[in-house]
Amino acid sequence: MDRPFDVVIIGGGVVGSAIAYFLTANPDFTGTVAVVERDPTYAASSSSLSASSIRQQFGTPPNIRMSASSIGFLRDVRARLSIEDNVADIGLHEPGYLILGAPDQVAGFQSRHAVQRAEGVPVELLSPETMQARFPELNTDGVGIGSLGLADEGSFDGPGLHQAYRRKARAQGALYIAGTVTGFTQAAGRITAITLDSGDRLTCGTAVNAAGAWSGAVGRLAGIQVPVIPRKRCVFVVDSPAKLPGGHFLHDTTGFWIRAEGRYFILGGPPATENDPEDFSLEVDHALFEDTLWPALAHRVPGFERLRMLRAWAGHYDHNEFDQSAFIGPHPGIANFIMANGFSGHGMMHSPATGTGVAELITYGEYRTLDLSAFAFERLAANRAIPEHVY
Repeated sequence: MDRPFDVVIIGGGVVGSAIAYFLTANPDFTGTVAVVERDPTYAASSSSLSASSIRQQFGTPPNIRMSASSIGFLRDVRARLSIEDNVADIGLHEPGYLILGAPDQVAGFQSRHAVQRAEGVPVELLSPETMQARFPELNTDGVGIGSLGLADEGSFDGPGLHQAYRRKARAQGALYIAGTVTGFTQAAGRITAITLDSGDRLTCGTAVNAAGAWSGAVGRLAGIQVPVIPRKRCVFVVDSPAKLPGGHFLHDTTGFWIRAEGRYFILGGPPATENDPEDFSLEVDHALFEDTLWPALAHRVPGFERLRMLRAWAGHYDHNEFDQSAFIGPHPGIANFIMANGFSGHGMMHSPATGTGVAELITYGEYRTLDLSAFAFERLAANRAIPEHVY
């Protein structure tokens, strides 16, 4: 059965739902929107398994501007996404990031700091001596430099944000359809229909690939190569009498991050460096906690020698193999196929800016609030990277 829509968004996670929300909230957009989601329970969704934080301390202007744009919306979620008596509350907490670098990373931190300051980011570089004096619970052995965010950084309820986008988008007319995309129909360099495993065909004027870690597979169905693969990362909830230095989100670039989560803490490390691009397993690597994360944390903040691991989960980044920054905008070979993927762990925090931008691109044919053209897919062929490291 053919079902006509003006816009079909593939992926109902936080990015796809943000696009659906901003589209249907725009009075200048009068079309119909369908969101196709392969896992309507969201049990294995990266949005449900996110660590959910936002930082301004990126190394490139495009990503810094995404964060600067997004933090304002996160503060205004209650007013923007509440529905009658269903109040949207994501518990945004802004203690700032304290990011630590090794001695051989000092020059890189200084270079990124210059970029951040030029973009107006409130950030301070700290010497090991300054950090030791300011945060006596911190062991600065092996630390060469620190970068402290003074505002606009913290954590929030990411799954809550995702569900608030979804509820409001549906209230505004977006239709969510459970199903898996199995193919595309194309004519004259455009997608004309999307086939689902149910046999339904969704005809469309615009298609959006917001399938997260599954975006590479969706691209292949359309005959294009999108260098986005799943990268598993594990998160551990721990209890400890210790305190974080200054209460900040602590990230040691040599191997771990930790932040407060109510009375507990959540602890993690970088995503797997190698894995099967078709492996979407959610098995937790408990040896990572015992052998790597806990020893590194206890070395850096000795109080965390005493802790108890309460639970753990695994999720996936939609890892952009090219430069670890998002693809946003139309594919150069298929004019009405818009990319919104490859965020490499930044999708939750940048969902407001992404949703705004893609909705404007569909409605007006241009970006109006924030220019996202730096994230265009064409940069892949031009080898024009946005070289962003993954924290």
